[in-house]
Amino acid sequence: MTDVDPGPAPAVGEPILDLLGGFINELREAGLPVSLTENLDAMEAVRHIPLEDREAFKYALAATLVKNNAHWRSFETVFEVYFSLRGRQYAIGDEDGADLADLLEEMDGQQGDMEGQGQQGGSGGDALSPEELAELLYQAMMKGDDALMRAIARQAVKRFAGMEPGRPVGGTYYLYRTLRNLDLDNLLEKLMQQAHAKSADDGAPLSPLEERLERDEYEIRIEKLKKEIEAEIRRRLVADRGVEAMAKTLRKPLPEDVDFMHASREEMVNLRKALFPLTRRLAVRLARKRRHGRRGPLDFRRTVRASLSYGGVPAEPKFRHPRPHKPEIFVIADISGSVAAFARFTLMLVYAISGQFSKVRSFVFIDGIDEVTSYFEGVEDVTEAVHRVNTEADVVWVDGHSDYGHAFEAFWNKWGKEIGPKTTVMILGDARNNYHASQSWVVKEMQHRARHVYWLNPEPRSYWDTGDSIVGDYAAHCDGAFECRNLRQLERFVEHLA
Repeated sequence: MTDVDPGPAPAVGEPILDLLGGFINELREAGLPVSLTENLDAMEAVRHIPLEDREAFKYALAATLVKNNAHWRSFETVFEVYFSLRGRQYAIGDEDGADLADLLEEMDGQQGDMEGQGQQGGSGGDALSPEELAELLYQAMMKGDDALMRAIARQAVKRFAGMEPGRPVGGTYYLYRTLRNLDLDNLLEKLMQQAHAKSADDGAPLSPLEERLERDEYEIRIEKLKKEIEAEIRRRLVADRGVEAMAKTLRKPLPEDVDFMHASREEMVNLRKALFPLTRRLAVRLARKRRHGRRGPLDFRRTVRASLSYGGVPAEPKFRHPRPHKPEIFVIADISGSVAAFARFTLMLVYAISGQFSKVRSFVFIDGIDEVTSYFEGVEDVTEAVHRVNTEADVVWVDGHSDYGHAFEAFWNKWGKEIGPKTTVMILGDARNNYHASQSWVVKEMQHRARHVYWLNPEPRSYWDTGDSIVGDYAAHCDGAFECRNLRQLERFVEHLA
């Protein structure tokens, strides 16, 4: 039996250029940066692959349109939605059971005990009883027959999901109903019992390693079935609601656009993965910016000397190129409550590119303040140092609620004199001060002493100076107050430090 996976071939009369153009627009809506050059590369790539091969088509587009591994999941989601109904066998209609019936008829000549089921399938998979469908699934799992599992997945969704046109229900509910009726946990145990029985008949019981390998293989097959069921549910939802509506529903922000203060655990993991390539890019960018900085004032002596070769005409002006120095960074971070994630990622980023600065010193606070510079010295894994910051730093003065005024005053009394004209101060926090005194004079004094003072706030700008937020009191004495809710905004700010 050949396993043919029909691909996203365009419908009759639908130009392939329009098809790809619509897909690329959906990618851009999802936040993926797709340039005109990459668009042209994709159109050239699909000329050299068979359009009926769905996997080849998918990976050809991915190779030309996806530049960052962190963007792969977003690309895959858009692809599966946009091309969910492309190809004859992916259409939704009354013939849903026909592919299962065809497979049963083909199996009828190869497997005698399926003869009755093949005759029933002649009028479509709907004729199968639940017990017969379960037995058919068991046989498909035993053989690893992908084509039969795909057909069973379509029939299972049609029979068990209870999907109704226009019903505002998410795909997760339909998936739950389908999997509950298939009872895949008991199916796995039945498969393992059969494996043990077969090995016992052969006179060689399964060893622990062999048992584990058998279980892993069956679990992989069950996961394939689940993905086929998810794909079938998605196809039916797209057929009912349309491509644009489903793409918008399933769209998730890219890792660099995830809000620090509202990230889930899974998104936090993806943020950490995205942070390391970002640090490499930033380090190269900062070094290049410093190396090719703006040209300085006119060098009159060199210009006159060069003009001698032009008969005294200063045709080639010469300039004094500045020698930019590496800034010294003081990071003062609020690590209370929801802003802790923002402080954690900022500290990780700053220390990952610390080679671009002459010195980095870090201070963390809640209502008390502590220097944690030593936690990062000689540490290869910055994550470990950040964990020590969160668990060992002495940042509680009274009750552990944010008090920016007391923390800033304590900082100034203990370390204020160490700020100099080469120092850039970065203050991280939402400035929600629980209605305590602001002591904004400290930030004003920092600005007088330091080269620059910047405030980084993880809240949307529309939330500033609402409730107990007093960021405006501090921003009045800063060289800039920046909204830094995600990695993309944080990346843009760090470029200011060069």
